[in-house]
Amino acid sequence: MKGRSEASRLRLAIKRWLRLLAVTWSIVAIVVAAIAIRIASFPQTIAEGRYDCAIVLGAALDGVKPSPVFEGRLEHAIALYQKGIVKRVLLTGGVGKGRKTAESEAGRDYLLEHGVPADAIAMEKESHTTHANLVEAKKVMASKGDRTAVIVSDPLHLYRASSMAKGLQMETVSSGSPTTRYQNWSSKGPFLLREVFFTVVYWVAGE
Repeated sequence: MKGRSEASRLRLAIKRWLRLLAVTWSIVAIVVAAIAIRIASFPQTIAEGRYDCAIVLGAALDGVKPSPVFEGRLEHAIALYQKGIVKRVLLTGGVGKGRKTAESEAGRDYLLEHGVPADAIAMEKESHTTHANLVEAKKVMASKGDRTAVIVSDPLHLYRASSMAKGLQMETVSSGSPTTRYQNWSSKGPFLLREVFFTVVYWVAGE
């Protein structure tokens, strides 16, 4: 009888732990879904207005050239400049591991090749994360006397970047690249989950 009683208590304890685990995972899933919806539904484009600069968030390079993701951001910044929405383009991104060229330097060369004059380009070469991109961009803006900016990146990146800019007390709006490489859910899904993770990291760590 004693053995049966102990076995019964063990089964009951296991059931309780399984129920607790199920509830915990359900809560986690709801929280993740809520954050993902907020990220995916964040306003992603602007079509008018006048701003001092477009802050192009850095992205990986292909050798010494902008990757397709970075190129999409640069093309959008060029369009904003040509439409007169921004007065200058501010490039961010330092030298990646194993690289010799800063992301911002590759971006500058791309802009020059596509008709943006040198005096309409500003840059920083120190940052390696989104938060650092914005910290360094804020310094450059201050040195130029710029006050307002359009954050340019991929649409799913804008919620986190805009939250960081707000935390840095920057006066910004955001505009997502319409030619983003993340067009279908096979590519958008992993990127969205990545943004959920790093959004939570930002909320917890502040950067």
